[in-house]
Amino acid sequence: MAPNKKLALLVGGGPAPGINAVIGAATIRASLAGYDVIGIQDGFEHLMQGDVSHVQKLEIHDVSRIHFRGGSHIGTARANPTKSDAAMENVLLSLLRLDVGKLITIGGDDTSFSAYKLAERSRGQIQVVHVPKTIDNDLDLPPEVYTFGFQTARHIGVEIVKNLMVDAKTTHRWYFTIAMGRKFGHLALGIGKAAGATLTLIPEEFPPGKLPLSTIVDTLVGAIIKRISDGRPDGVAVLAEGLVERLDEVDLKELPTVERDAHGHIRIAEVNIGEILKAQVQVRLKEMKVKTTIVSKNIGYELRCADPIPFDMEYARDLGYCAAKCILDGGSGVVVTIQEGHFKPMPMAEMMDPVSGRTRLRAVDINSDRYKIAAQYMIRLNAKDFEDAHVLARHAATANMSLEEFRSAFGYLVQGGISKQPLPQASPHTGG
Repeated sequence: MAPNKKLALLVGGGPAPGINAVIGAATIRASLAGYDVIGIQDGFEHLMQGDVSHVQKLEIHDVSRIHFRGGSHIGTARANPTKSDAAMENVLLSLLRLDVGKLITIGGDDTSFSAYKLAERSRGQIQVVHVPKTIDNDLDLPPEVYTFGFQTARHIGVEIVKNLMVDAKTTHRWYFTIAMGRKFGHLALGIGKAAGATLTLIPEEFPPGKLPLSTIVDTLVGAIIKRISDGRPDGVAVLAEGLVERLDEVDLKELPTVERDAHGHIRIAEVNIGEILKAQVQVRLKEMKVKTTIVSKNIGYELRCADPIPFDMEYARDLGYCAAKCILDGGSGVVVTIQEGHFKPMPMAEMMDPVSGRTRLRAVDINSDRYKIAAQYMIRLNAKDFEDAHVLARHAATANMSLEEFRSAFGYLVQGGISKQPLPQASPHTGG
């Protein structure tokens, strides 16, 4: 075989709808150009050990219909070769032993960083192109450029929350629904806003620094009190799991056994923030002699391997085609994006944070009208609840408090908060 006529595909990180569409489109494009294509199974995991036996040949007839399905045809893993120099060297040598001259990686920020370091280390021996993937939608891509998988995850998340909203109203209860998002709240907000959930809480809305658990608890308690005082004993709160990483260490000290993954991140699935908040909110409500039923519900794993919706089928196939075309045309060290309908490669180096040296992430822009509109339709305490004496009296009576007690307990939540944004306040009965 001629040099560099073998192309490999590798998937890292958690699953996301559309992975198979990328694999299929890239395989077909490269195969038609005369390249042998192989899938590296389970991300970097085996390559890091110098094991080259976990590979599979990919041909057009193997992949021509896999874009319909969720999951990953070649598996995935969170193995991190950047943790040691030896591991990265093993990855490079393993790929060379496999006669791989071109590598397409598919993954989120950690896989993107590994791809960047591999391209750097190979010094041109292997071309590396990366396709950004995460249902968290938090890679620092240009505005309005989604990571594939996000729209499918949001779509299915909305269906779940929609059903919970009906159940909550029917049974007069509250649901605390935890949505995936390791750092930021794109998925939680996307689900909560589209579904019209009662309120959504994301890390970005709180001031920088450590976040006291009591602030989240008070926000939820205040929303429940406001909802009851307006005649509704039910509601659904969508909470971004990234709130966990913002919690004060004092609040996490009783969770010393929480596992961390290969990248040093807290295994958020091990911190049941929903149950923690449920328990704390119930304690606060009991102190006020307010009765309500709360159910904690985590959604996330149901979303990651779902069959992609047509948007992600098409989008991910386009990304796979562009990745293959780019690398076959000599491209390397770039991230594949489609902007305004056109393929535009972004140098991996431009996506690196100069301070941390890691792949930059993007937060929800809480100054955007998109966020402000979402906030206005949420049922939660705002400045007007404290400025109108009649409204304040209703809330205080529901909480079995005096006006001053209620103001003292919850007034701090609205100081400089979203209620001061210059948008019309929605009716208190518009939330789901």
